[in-house]
Amino acid sequence: MISIINRLFKKKNNLNFVKSKLQILDNTTNVSLIFDLINNFSEDSEVRFVGGCLRKILSGEEIDDIDLATNLEPSQVCEILSKNKIQFYESGIEHGTVTAKIKNTKFEITTLRKDLITDGRHATVGFSKNWYDDASRRDFTINSIYSDLDGNIFDPFNGKKDLENGEVKFIGNQESRIKEDYLRILRYLRFFLNYSKNDHSENLKKIIRKNIDGISKISSERLLDELKKIFKSKKFLNLNKDKFLVEIIQLIFPQLKNLNILNNLNETQKSIITSNDFFFMISVIIIDETDNSDYFIYKFNISNEQKNRIKLLYNFYLENLKKNIFTEHNLWKILYQNNKELLNDLINFHIVRDKSSLKKLVKFKEFFRDKEAPKLNVNAKYIMEKFNIKEGPSVGHTLKKIEKHWMDNQFKISEEKISEIVNS
Repeated sequence: MISIINRLFKKKNNLNFVKSKLQILDNTTNVSLIFDLINNFSEDSEVRFVGGCLRKILSGEEIDDIDLATNLEPSQVCEILSKNKIQFYESGIEHGTVTAKIKNTKFEITTLRKDLITDGRHATVGFSKNWYDDASRRDFTINSIYSDLDGNIFDPFNGKKDLENGEVKFIGNQESRIKEDYLRILRYLRFFLNYSKNDHSENLKKIIRKNIDGISKISSERLLDELKKIFKSKKFLNLNKDKFLVEIIQLIFPQLKNLNILNNLNETQKSIITSNDFFFMISVIIIDETDNSDYFIYKFNISNEQKNRIKLLYNFYLENLKKNIFTEHNLWKILYQNNKELLNDLINFHIVRDKSSLKKLVKFKEFFRDKEAPKLNVNAKYIMEKFNIKEGPSVGHTLKKIEKHWMDNQFKISEEKISEIVNS
């Protein structure tokens, strides 16, 4: 009897805990507006939190996205939002998802679904009114937890219990679920890394190895998106502690051959890794003396800005192998010729990669924190007016000579030197 009472008391506390967290979430996002509008649309209409949002509440993580499930059709959701002048997007409507936006917060509202056809890449879905149908098509038990705004949990596959016990379980047959969407192999890696308190099942390891070739069916965009989530997850730095996780992730992403760099980082290095964006983190791991980083850039569709960022870091890395570029004067040059972001990337990159120069690099990082790029107060107009020179290619050549002397001379140049260069 006492154990039953204790279980009931624990359940009550857990529900209150969820409710209190959802109230805090509502205070910052006004999500209750969507709940009120959908729940009052008809006698049977209903909306609930689902998936990652609840998983993060239950595990004490920061909530960075809000997914909602409803038994209304997407067209009905659009009707509600439009009528109440709430901004929304229909970009995912073919899969049943409408994205609403209130102030700066986005809410993905997805109609209950059931899978009709799966091919390892995509699923053809049908809309449903049945909450169990929707839960059954989800990948893991810890992602099939639902709650209303008052913290009343609907958890048909005991995902809350699995989360508390550190169990990452597929819903239904493991191999069948993987074959429905091979991206679930990567999702398993991410959830195991972050939530598991147990060893991998030997049978599941065999299934994953057996089906790893199915990853070739997945688009590079989806693979990269899932890799970003792994890199930005709370326990990413623990990845190398699990040989199976490393084995599989390197089979899928052979460019991540330098994951061992994450071993034995000090607190400064860990802070730099975890506080930077994905493309900085990936640069730390893929850049070496080979063309490995070029292979990554070729394989994955990333913006030109990020491609150039990785290439610049790669070039500076090779340059530093030949000579030490980390002098104060050289860093001033880099700041002037590039920008503050690249300089920060460069210093941070080498703090993580070069333990032998850590103290010196940290000092440079602090020194340049509030520094701005030097400015050369000489331009073409000044030269033409001062020295009565006509516009033409020679002006540009002269400016380059002046700039080079100015940079080499601690960003200083006298009027006499300018005159000497112009008249030479």
